[in-house]
Amino acid sequence: MSQSTRGGLLRRHRDFRLLWCGETAGKFGASVTGVAMPLVAVSTLDANTFEVGLLSAAAWAPWLFIGLPAGVWVDRSRRRPIMLAAAAVSLLLFAGVPVVAWLGWLSTGLLLGVALLTGTAAVFFQTAYSAYLPSILEPDDQPEGNAKLHGSASAAQIAGLGSGGLIAQLAGAANGMFANAATFLVSLLCLTGIRHREPPVTRSGHRPATLVGEVREGLSLIADDPWFRALTLFGAVSNLALMGYQSIQVVFLVRTVGLAPGPVGALIAATSAGGVVGAFAVRRVADRVGTARATLLFELGLPLFALLIPLTVRGVGVLLFVTGGFCVCAGVVAGNIIKASFQQRYCPPDLLGRLTASTAFLSYGTIPLGALLGGALGTVLGIRTAMAVTTAGVPLAALILYFSPIGRTRDLPAARRPTSGAPPSPDPDDEPVLPRP
Repeated sequence: MSQSTRGGLLRRHRDFRLLWCGETAGKFGASVTGVAMPLVAVSTLDANTFEVGLLSAAAWAPWLFIGLPAGVWVDRSRRRPIMLAAAAVSLLLFAGVPVVAWLGWLSTGLLLGVALLTGTAAVFFQTAYSAYLPSILEPDDQPEGNAKLHGSASAAQIAGLGSGGLIAQLAGAANGMFANAATFLVSLLCLTGIRHREPPVTRSGHRPATLVGEVREGLSLIADDPWFRALTLFGAVSNLALMGYQSIQVVFLVRTVGLAPGPVGALIAATSAGGVVGAFAVRRVADRVGTARATLLFELGLPLFALLIPLTVRGVGVLLFVTGGFCVCAGVVAGNIIKASFQQRYCPPDLLGRLTASTAFLSYGTIPLGALLGGALGTVLGIRTAMAVTTAGVPLAALILYFSPIGRTRDLPAARRPTSGAPPSPDPDDEPVLPRP
């Protein structure tokens, strides 16, 4: 058994340890911001519901506007300087919010501007980070690295959700933004300490010379490859269903189930803990059953428990919500880890930035649509019925994977065949995945 498969990546790899610390701090800060920013709008600026909704949408809008060209720019440049610049911009913007509030200049429009600019920085940081990780890790270490990064991100999200309101209450909503600024300072310091230096980026002779041509090349990579196509289409449909029920789950728990706001936060945090469990379990499961079969297990098998969520009632019945949400989070995080490791090994390195940006553009584009869908269904059909429809969509989305090449093989391929549009032939030792009884 190799050293990489035994684990210990955090102990033996200094650069990865720094990247892990910086990314975990950033995820914690993002979760704090998800609570603190709306609180600033509501408590300090007396914003209405529509304005708060715009604030949430502003963080995702840059993926739709600049996500595709960002992938090209990342592929044309060294990734670490882009991450440093994005972290520095976010640090200054978030630290500026309480300063502007002290001066009495804070407004809803300015807060929306901060959300858009930090969202833009997040596009560049996330795209560069996804393409940078394979450059500091050997291929055999990438599954462990992705598992540790996603697991710590889930734990940081839980901690951020739990502490965001407390920080805002103790320090004030606007002053609470300093906590997020501090996390970007940690991220900046960690990235600065990484010793690995990327080689200069050289353009291949076959690559298009124009921005539009390179964007088209990234989208063609998804459209022409059956593995990328299935995973991206699944991501878009899955996010539509996930955001559909998550956008109305608070209303469901408070108004339909009849819970107080305090327990609601605790229940949602408990479901998020599933992501930590999924991150710890994914490597063992994938090694035992194969990466393709593990993808189906985590994206189709576990999300079946989402059907328990609409059955939630007061008392012991809240365990249905926790069980369903816990399994969904575990499956989503584990599936994302397998997908990230597959893309990093299967995609040509000089296309990885464009692949990341193109898949994010297509997948994240359904997130605001899912939020609108959940609200519309809740208004027309009632909250419980809307929860039933949207949660059913989570496992149904995974049928896209089941009827793709992923459903007919044991392991996802490790290398791409650029000369053929057909997927690599399954290993002779692989057994086909049989329909479950």
